[in-house]
Amino acid sequence: MANVVSRTVEVCVFRFAGGTPEYLLLKRAADERLYPNLWQFVTGTIRDGEKAVEAARRELQEETGLLPTRFWIVPYVSSFYAGTDDTIHMSPFFAAEVASGIEPVLSHEHQAYRWCIREDAEKTLIWPGQRQGLGIVHAYIAGGLEASRLLSLPV
Repeated sequence: MANVVSRTVEVCVFRFAGGTPEYLLLKRAADERLYPNLWQFVTGTIRDGEKAVEAARRELQEETGLLPTRFWIVPYVSSFYAGTDDTIHMSPFFAAEVASGIEPVLSHEHQAYRWCIREDAEKTLIWPGQRQGLGIVHAYIAGGLEASRLLSLPV
């Protein structure tokens, strides 16, 4: 029977440019062991004893140097199966709004970044879970629906 684990988090970072949300995508470094050169959201590992939300905030700071103006728990968990260790991985998903005009300072884990409108981000992201998470953030959080107010956390 496959093991189910939750060791990683994902953070969909966005800002507004002229009223339109732009989403931050990070390109993994070429020398990364797993998925080099892959475009992704802020993604990282949950440390022992750390809550997923704490890991999400820490990874945002470590990977981009950005501080959120608003932060949300997204009602979505990205999942994937790894056949190498017969494990189903569950990744809690978060969203962070940052001020417009501020650019990230990348850690050694990434070689490039880009701000994209939703349609371009969907074309760049390759995993279905990433696209689904983006769709939820775009529709319910960046779109300003009631869910945005209900899911928001203090910064």
